[in-house]
Amino acid sequence: MEAKSRVRVLNALNHIQPDKVPFDLSGHRSSGINPQTYRRLRQYLGLPERPVKVYDIIQQIAVLDEDFLDWAGVDTIELGRGFSLADNDWKPWTLADGTDCLIPAYVDVRREGDNWLLYGGSPSRTLGIQKPGMNFFDQYYWPYLNGVPDTLSSLEQDINNQLWAISSPPNLAIIDEAAFREGAKALRASTGRAIVGLIGNSMHELPQFLCRMDNFLMLMASEPQTVHRLQDALVEIHLKNLEYYLGAVGPYIDILLMVDDLGTQMGPLLSPRMYREFLKPHHSVLCNRVKELADVKILLHCCGGIRQLLDDLIDAGFDAVNPVQISCKGMETQGLKQDFGDRLCFWGGGCDTQRILPDATPEEIRQHVLEQLEIFSPGGGYVFQQVHNIMAGISPENIVAMIDAVKDFNRN
Repeated sequence: MEAKSRVRVLNALNHIQPDKVPFDLSGHRSSGINPQTYRRLRQYLGLPERPVKVYDIIQQIAVLDEDFLDWAGVDTIELGRGFSLADNDWKPWTLADGTDCLIPAYVDVRREGDNWLLYGGSPSRTLGIQKPGMNFFDQYYWPYLNGVPDTLSSLEQDINNQLWAISSPPNLAIIDEAAFREGAKALRASTGRAIVGLIGNSMHELPQFLCRMDNFLMLMASEPQTVHRLQDALVEIHLKNLEYYLGAVGPYIDILLMVDDLGTQMGPLLSPRMYREFLKPHHSVLCNRVKELADVKILLHCCGGIRQLLDDLIDAGFDAVNPVQISCKGMETQGLKQDFGDRLCFWGGGCDTQRILPDATPEEIRQHVLEQLEIFSPGGGYVFQQVHNIMAGISPENIVAMIDAVKDFNRN
């Protein structure tokens, strides 16, 4: 299959000016569309009515159909789209607004009173809760809420007893290595889009999912040796998972996405000094091992204002960063491109989803997107994506204005 999209994305990642600015929409779990919004968008575009599949039930992100991806000109695809292809891989569910949808059949979600509860782990317990009016699940259970245990012999099992262990396809708990490899190989043969594999490998977020965010941040300041002990054990698990993951699908993916949210609206969650102490050594080990195992680029999903950490993230081995949250302090587009654009690919920042996409007029959105593209695109090093997922309630007109602006920029 012709692979212009794949070449386009890889050129951008290699800081080579591509023929067009690559466009990512739904290539990973922080670049998608809420299923209610996606259904209305399809109706607005006059695309055929189809069952809406929600592959990430925690954030409630839709599988985008091939006809929509073609219309939008999307250059990326998540590895998960090569799995859960049979009708019996899905089961019916109902979204918060009453929209019928399909979710992965292995997801254990139960209605209890006014709430939906997500079950998982061993033994099975409530890991997440969706209360009335919510369009996502909140974490409900933290294995280390009362402290990090003295022995971490059960860490792998404990990791599976928190909300984000509930997998989107492919669910590696229910398919073997051969099926994992074959699904990736088949997807590679079927698409010219750049394939993004999701592995996580979090060194900062996962301890928060175990301890709860406030507890873990306090531990970093009050009990650094406990944090080091937890992270040392965690990185060994991540390295083992890398061996398995890239051993199976490394030849069939182009980008490996790792995750560690390090920023807030006003700046980093931790100082550069603390990043260098607690995270950078482990990030470096993981990035180096990825490069040894596969010829892939490493994309870090890292929300918030992280400008002060970018030099260290580059030095640790990350090739690109997403979602480039341009509404945060220090994340001004011109400065990011000027100071880091020759060393780091910015994957995102194309349309502010906090203030612009929900509230601006279509013409204001168009101008905003064109301005972002003018700054970010020269010399490669840029993949267009809106900042994080498109949420519930965003009008189809505004989404189309964003996509049309990218198309028009690429035609000029």
